[in-house]
Amino acid sequence: MIDHVSIPVSDLERAAAFYEKVLAPLGYARLVEREATIGFGKSYPEFWLNLRAEVTVSDGAHVALRTRGTELVQAFYDLALENGGTCDGPPGPREATNPGYYAAFIVDLDGNRVEAVTFVAAD
Repeated sequence: MIDHVSIPVSDLERAAAFYEKVLAPLGYARLVEREATIGFGKSYPEFWLNLRAEVTVSDGAHVALRTRGTELVQAFYDLALENGGTCDGPPGPREATNPGYYAAFIVDLDGNRVEAVTFVAAD
């Protein structure tokens, strides 16, 4: 089981401001602040932003955050785009991945790929 993930960012406060807005619909809040890192989570820090002098992002790496409902996936996506993120896959079903898999993919201000995902019941 994965306990937490961290992503590199070039400007900690800019990234924190972005993620405060984007993660709010998923129930995440800023829980821990240190000189070079900020942790977001629901009850403990699960998603960390780590300040790096030079950000190197892998094209193959991404983080997926589970949420409850397609409306929260949509809110995550909309807020990311409104705050400078870019689309890496609009909200919608990803049936080839898994029946009921519904997700949206964004690229943040530093090039990190983050997904919000939920599972919907079949009709």
